[in-house]
Amino acid sequence: VYLVESGGGSVQAGESLRLSCVASGFNFARYDIGWFRQVPGKERQGVACISGNDGRIWYRDSVKGRFTITSENAKNTLYLQMTNLDPEDTALYFCGADDPPLGGSYCLLASDYDYWGRGTQVTVSS
Repeated sequence: VYLVESGGGSVQAGESLRLSCVASGFNFARYDIGWFRQVPGKERQGVACISGNDGRIWYRDSVKGRFTITSENAKNTLYLQMTNLDPEDTALYFCGADDPPLGGSYCLLASDYDYWGRGTQVTVSS
């Protein structure tokens, strides 16, 4: 199982970025898949995820209305469109995959994930 993220960068507050995660080695569609972020000294936190059980999408409260997670199963690719970025969004962003899917908003729990990419850095300056 391989996950490779891209699309990070340095932007000003209010700008947008789109992250991509290309997955290989597994059937993308039946896993819990999601985006997570981490800053030094803090735990990895769930940002947005798609439940492998029913395809429902979940977001952490602080990104609702600004971030959108989508997947293109035919390409085994996961996206995170981030708009109106804030300096608080600065972090290393990871995509993750988990099998079997736990259901519901559990797909936001980083501790349950089995597979991770290496991350892509997002830096937002004010």
